[in-house]
Amino acid sequence: MGQIATVTSKSMVTIPSKIRKKYRLHQGSKVEFVEVDEGLLLVPLKSLRELRGIDKDHSQLIMSGVKELERERRDEARRERE
Repeated sequence: MGQIATVTSKSMVTIPSKIRKKYRLHQGSKVEFVEVDEGLLLVPLKSLRELRGIDKDHSQLIMSGVKELERERRDEARRERE
């Protein structure tokens, strides 16, 4: 079951501690409110520092994709010059 919070007179909401701990939210964390058909989603935003190394397990796949995009761009530039 979901957690419940109350909107205060200053339009503030306290995120329940269980949710804060699970998503590692702390003072200064950023969240985004996303509207969907069913209501609102609260999406935690990660800082660049928190994202560092996240691609480690997929680095070869990422580099392969980057190289493919570079090849495609070179081919497009070559065709534009012709």
